[in-house]
Amino acid sequence: MTQPIYAIGDVHGQLRRMNWVLDLIEKDGGKDAKIVFVGDYTDRGPDSKGVLDQLVEAKQAGHNWTFLLGNHDEMFSMFMQSPPQHDAHLPTELYWLHQRLGGDTTMASYGVVSEPKKRLSVTHGEALETIPQTHVDFLKSLELSHTHDDLFFCHAGIRPEVSLADQIKHDLIWIRQEFHDYTDPHPKLIVHGHTPVDQATHYGNRVNIDSGAGYGKELTATVFEDGRIWKLTDQGRVELTAN
Repeated sequence: MTQPIYAIGDVHGQLRRMNWVLDLIEKDGGKDAKIVFVGDYTDRGPDSKGVLDQLVEAKQAGHNWTFLLGNHDEMFSMFMQSPPQHDAHLPTELYWLHQRLGGDTTMASYGVVSEPKKRLSVTHGEALETIPQTHVDFLKSLELSHTHDDLFFCHAGIRPEVSLADQIKHDLIWIRQEFHDYTDPHPKLIVHGHTPVDQATHYGNRVNIDSGAGYGKELTATVFEDGRIWKLTDQGRVELTAN
């Protein structure tokens, strides 16, 4: 029997929901359970600061948790550079502080007000003064992927028919359609978030665990053990089978 490994989908500033799924995991696997977070800890939800406070503390305490990089974490990290940087993958009409992306709610959770007519240099300066360096360092420390037995964890997905060792950051945190449309087996089962679905879904060659917490829906925790996959609920494990 293999040791179970747990995964948590995109948190997006939902501290209460994150603590709920962490409680589910502890009830199922104990305090030393191995957990992989697939990224996107901030933006859109109400308490990005609280989420990072708790995750930084957990990392410093030596919890058996792995933290992956999401595209929203990358945008936050880029904004905290001097001068602030902008991800070139975004449409020209969007910037991280735009309400569609949710950087404005992240800033608000730290007490920094971001308004459309406010100069970016002012918002950036306030952010540099307010946001703890431990949070910035945490964002910089996030891993691109994690491998466990026949599982490959990443934020968005992989470039099909490219070896796992040769995947690039941009695809691991941004890819969508090319990955979603590919139905043949990958070298390992890919566990990812990034694209919200109604509920965690097993597609055969990949498992999407982003159930839309960034839009006020549930946050998902899953457990992988002996080649089987379950979603955790208040009533216990509910098995996920391939569509």
